[in-house]
Amino acid sequence: MKSKMFRSLVLLSGVVGLTSHAIAAESSAITAPGPQGALAGTFVNAGTGKPVVLMIPGSGPTDRDGNSALGQKPATLRQIANGLAAHGISSVRIDKRGMFGSKEAVADGNRVTIADYAADVRSWIAVIRVKTAARCVWLAGHSEGGLVALASVQGQADICGLILLATPGRPLGEVMRAQLHAIPSAQTVLPQINAAIDALEAGHHVDVQTLHPGLRGVFHPLVQDFMIDLFHHDPAALLKAYHGPVLIVQGGEDRKVSPTEDLPLLKAADPQAQVVLLPNAIHPLADLGAAPSADGSLPLDGAVVPDIAEFVLKH
Repeated sequence: MKSKMFRSLVLLSGVVGLTSHAIAAESSAITAPGPQGALAGTFVNAGTGKPVVLMIPGSGPTDRDGNSALGQKPATLRQIANGLAAHGISSVRIDKRGMFGSKEAVADGNRVTIADYAADVRSWIAVIRVKTAARCVWLAGHSEGGLVALASVQGQADICGLILLATPGRPLGEVMRAQLHAIPSAQTVLPQINAAIDALEAGHHVDVQTLHPGLRGVFHPLVQDFMIDLFHHDPAALLKAYHGPVLIVQGGEDRKVSPTEDLPLLKAADPQAQVVLLPNAIHPLADLGAAPSADGSLPLDGAVVPDIAEFVLKH
């Protein structure tokens, strides 16, 4: 069993069609204040007075485009941003503090909490509102980014609404446990998996030297503090406390966030939310079996951008 065997499958590894507007959107660099240095992002400008969507990337070393430093590069967020621009919707997609273009924002990108990421979201909202004169900003979070979006909205009047893309409905410890249990080659180490997640959920660190080598990267000491914090957040409870427009987009073939486990919890937390279930879409919101494009990205399910655009524009 190779030590990297689990990484690509674990969410927490490493850290109604619309007519498109004839808009030549411009992309440019944009920054926001971070704790020790600038947070970096890309602004796609669809024009003066247009709605603006702030895009929050998923777990681990995932960049503003939705590409992971661990290998998978579907470019989900870049594709959504470019697609929304054709519908007259601006966007800002961002690098997380301590990573990629935001590397100088903190000394260690692993020493973060969900509250830290939420603080960065609020910093971005302030910058976006000044730059665009927008009354409010839409938050679109993919995967763990959806949890960050949920943690950012409480009591914030300058948020237009939420777009939850492949977002967990269960606490992330439960999601991680289910993901690892589903890996056939992990069956012999399930007791170690369960014990490690139980400890982190209880706020305790794990001695990785007691774990099988294939699990040591998943529970790396550098990310355990973040995981302890992460596991305490309940996405469904956060959504239930939010009162504003919500769009939930879920892939029917998602093997990381479950359409049968997570989606029902989100729907129950906000019965008024608009739900889009894409039957053939996987976690990056591309169709199952879709051939990569020339740049390695995975073509989005054809309904993703039109459904997001319709939701934003109707509000």
